[in-house]
Amino acid sequence: MYSSFFGGITLEPALMVIPIDDHMVHRGHGVFDTALIMNGFLYELDAHLDRLLKSASKAKISPPFPRATLRSILIQLTAASKCEKGCLRFWLSAGPGDFLLSPAGCPEPGFYAVVVDEDFQQPREGVKVITSTVPMKPPFFATTKTVNYLPNVLSAMEAEEQGAFAAVWVDDRGFIAEGPNVNVAFISKRGELLLPRFDKILGGCTAQRLLELAPALVEKGLLQSVLMKDITVEEAKDSAEMMCVGTMLPLLPVIAWDDQPIGDGRVGELTLALSDLLWEDMVAGTGKQRIRVPYE
Repeated sequence: MYSSFFGGITLEPALMVIPIDDHMVHRGHGVFDTALIMNGFLYELDAHLDRLLKSASKAKISPPFPRATLRSILIQLTAASKCEKGCLRFWLSAGPGDFLLSPAGCPEPGFYAVVVDEDFQQPREGVKVITSTVPMKPPFFATTKTVNYLPNVLSAMEAEEQGAFAAVWVDDRGFIAEGPNVNVAFISKRGELLLPRFDKILGGCTAQRLLELAPALVEKGLLQSVLMKDITVEEAKDSAEMMCVGTMLPLLPVIAWDDQPIGDGRVGELTLALSDLLWEDMVAGTGKQRIRVPYE
């Protein structure tokens, strides 16, 4: 763990704590993000760090260090952990100070990060989802990745209670939004890859990378097109294939929604082809998305 509160990296679990008077703890005044560690490389760290800083600006949190310093800390922390497969989670908060509503009594913002050793494999089995009955966040908060995750938690619990992987939010106009910690995407019966617009939901880093990679399947004639648009529930449930997209997945096939099969109720070939694109990019991509961790 790294903590700006004690100013360094610790490998001692007993020291991996956050002050209870941190404004992030008792008021939820903090933002966070997560990057993947895959085979000794950090994947999409810059995209996640940029999103963290954008969220921090909206939450009126000034980082304690310049972006380059934050980035360096995260890479050094990953190297110190010796973890070659897992995730790097990091937070910016208004900092410790007092227990009042305003952060005026918090002299300095806080920056925290932890490395979690976690083994994961490319998912190829399908899951089911449900429609969430938990009210979704209004756009300002939905598009800001804050630690205020109570709606997300309740939505995830709702899915677990019904034996589903996730619950999907639908906005007040009847358009598909997102899951509690995933974006959703569809393959239409015309062979289009469709994703909901990011104007009222969180713009997922993995979903955005999928949008960058998917045109390769258009060039091969496997997909007709790649589109972001408003998607109705009826259109979504009538799609040929469906998938959840997120950092820790990165792409998970969905075969049923509210106990209604998606397509023929089996994992689709285009879903697996898109999954392979993302997985290959994570494991062996040659672009700027992968940063080698200096473990010496």
